[in-house]
Amino acid sequence: MSPQSHPTGLFRLGRLPALAGVAAAVAVLAACSGPVDLTAPTPQAKARTICRDLVSHTPDVVDSQKRREIAHPSPYTAAWGDPAITLSCGVPKPPALNAASECFEVNGVGWFSEKQAAGYRFTTIGRKVYAQVMVPKKYVPSDPLVDLSKAISDQLPVVQPCV
Repeated sequence: MSPQSHPTGLFRLGRLPALAGVAAAVAVLAACSGPVDLTAPTPQAKARTICRDLVSHTPDVVDSQKRREIAHPSPYTAAWGDPAITLSCGVPKPPALNAASECFEVNGVGWFSEKQAAGYRFTTIGRKVYAQVMVPKKYVPSDPLVDLSKAISDQLPVVQPCV
């Protein structure tokens, strides 16, 4: 079947400029979403260098989402996509995390998971510093933790492995 005779008409040569215009408009709107409003943590002195190193080693793309600008830039935060997947390093221990909490591993990184209204909050377990990743519902069941695990493994020293 030739492009001009496709039954939906989407592939007719006359429709390509219109589709390109729509795609360009969508790209412009996506780019106009603005910086991510993310409150930076205030890590303790011993965690600051570790967190700066972690954030500086995070990938530019997480779960196929590009890095985003943050409204109040901090060396302890990073964001990707819209809605934003966010990473905050040097956060306090989650109140619900205790010795009986379930731990799961992604590429050697232990995580504590908490369901939130807007998605999930994952906090590293067994590291010298707590780092949190917020994952909006839009990205479930994908796993941005896979893309972040190398930087976390390399930059956040293990104190106790996830068991």
